[in-house]
Amino acid sequence: MENTAVITNPLRIGTAPDSWGVWFADDPKQTPWERFLDEAAESGYKWIELGPYGYLPTDPQRLADELNKRDLRVSAGTVFTAFHRGTDHWAEAWEPARKVAELTAAIGGEHIVVIPAMWRDDVTGEAVESGTLDKQQWSDLVAGHNRLGKILADDYGLKQQFHPHADSHVGVQVDIEHLLAETDPKLLNLCLDTGHAEYCGADSLDLIRKYPERIGYLHLKQINPDVLARVNAEKLTWAAANLAGVMSEPPRGLPDLRAVIEAVEALDRPIFGIVEQDMYPVQFDVPMPIAARTRNYLLSCGNRTTVH
Repeated sequence: MENTAVITNPLRIGTAPDSWGVWFADDPKQTPWERFLDEAAESGYKWIELGPYGYLPTDPQRLADELNKRDLRVSAGTVFTAFHRGTDHWAEAWEPARKVAELTAAIGGEHIVVIPAMWRDDVTGEAVESGTLDKQQWSDLVAGHNRLGKILADDYGLKQQFHPHADSHVGVQVDIEHLLAETDPKLLNLCLDTGHAEYCGADSLDLIRKYPERIGYLHLKQINPDVLARVNAEKLTWAAANLAGVMSEPPRGLPDLRAVIEAVEALDRPIFGIVEQDMYPVQFDVPMPIAARTRNYLLSCGNRTTVH
């Protein structure tokens, strides 16, 4: 039976549209937004992310009404950036980021998860630019995120959580650590995605232990090690890896989420752990049973882990 008593400094478990196969604002292959909200609530979740801007209603009052009907709340919005492309990218990034920030703040969210541009297309896998950054590109990346973090904090009261990502320029551990060393901790912290970290060869537990103050948010998911071995051997793209089933329903994959949750609980401060299992595209009847089982498993992993 779920413990509904007040839990101090909890790890709050939530979910995201991504766990229902949602990568885009509008796509007929994706679960309709009403069904996502219904099934997230029915699966026992209380917290969700917005997903791609425009997937859920963007009118704050309408969205609030839809959430309230289902006893759901929003932990974060998501934006996409490519600050390594230079200062000219600011205007291109800020306009969509502003919309997400306004909506997130209006409905009581606390965080903005920031995903860097991938150097390969996330659907076709085609390379769109070099997979490495030079010194100037690193400088532009850092400056852009510090600037974004300051505006999000000062104007919207939101916290920037940077999400290292497969097939992006910040995925392997050395690049994650470089980013943390160069950015202002008051303006940027880490959305530690355990699945993407495992995929890229980064060590989630090591990052938690080495940078406890920089762990601002979690995406909880696992990688199938057998499929990952094939991905590495055949140099598959992230798009191909997803189709090959690189994501694994917990607790069948890596890393050990029980160990991750225990390490995060030891940080002794509130933090969100959002289930975000990449499944695009997926049949509409597949996500909900996985979401419910994953919720139950994660709640069994810690002493201060809750959905409330």
